[in-house]
Amino acid sequence: MIIDSHTHVFPPAVRDRRDALLATEPAFAAIYTHRDAAMATAGELLASMDEAGVDRSIMCNFAWHDEALIDQTNEYILGAAARSGGRLIPFVSVHLAGGRRHGGVETEEAPAAVSGDPRAKIRMLASAGARGIGELRPSDSGYDLANSDEADVLAWAASAFDLPLLFHASEPVGHTYAGKEGLPIGALYAFAKAAPGATIIAAHWGGGLPFYALMPEVRAALANVYVDTAASHLLYEPAVYRRVIDEIGVRKVLWGSDFPLTTQALALARTQDAGLTAGELAAITGGNAGELLGI
Repeated sequence: MIIDSHTHVFPPAVRDRRDALLATEPAFAAIYTHRDAAMATAGELLASMDEAGVDRSIMCNFAWHDEALIDQTNEYILGAAARSGGRLIPFVSVHLAGGRRHGGVETEEAPAAVSGDPRAKIRMLASAGARGIGELRPSDSGYDLANSDEADVLAWAASAFDLPLLFHASEPVGHTYAGKEGLPIGALYAFAKAAPGATIIAAHWGGGLPFYALMPEVRAALANVYVDTAASHLLYEPAVYRRVIDEIGVRKVLWGSDFPLTTQALALARTQDAGLTAGELAAITGGNAGELLGI
């Protein structure tokens, strides 16, 4: 079984609002101002899976500010998953930070009547079939993952409902690119250390955090941290597979394409050509994700 652990889909109605959202959603604008940044629907993801021979895919939501938009995209993702016969795995977004935005308008402090109780919303999403939360971009969403009420809510959600948390992770060095910022690896490490009961998927090879696992305290903090390979070809040489396996073990690596940033077929071919053993390849391209998600 081949499982893509990192894809993105949008409702057609949201894709149609692309230009308007650029003015109200900063994280969205950082990536999708560029016209070559593709947006895909769930149907297009399924077609890609058929072409590439992918059995299942995690669909990630986005770091929206507008709570109404979060609800709309969550409903779409959960509905698409329910209709897919198990092929699509829904990771939802949650509105955590008070005083951000609602309907594109800045709000004042403590907007409890607007945002409601995030814990109650998470309970509802878990009951509706959510399998995880992400892709989370704490810096773009206005909270500190290392020490905040929002981080406490995420740790609770992960532990109480067995919801893996998929975070965008930012490399502290290297070239810039659209959407690079989102979560410094220092904050990711601090959260992993403070919330050992939370299962974490750190996207894009964890922003390089696995390379620090040569430090014993970092290795211990990464006990429940997985990394995905999303957009690997834009960041690292193929040797990254062997280096990360050596540091944190093959069972902690999940294949992810970041579709539609690239095609699933090309992303899978790149992983198949990375010099892995047959056992390592099987684990990374599906076995590890299947075990993590109970598939």
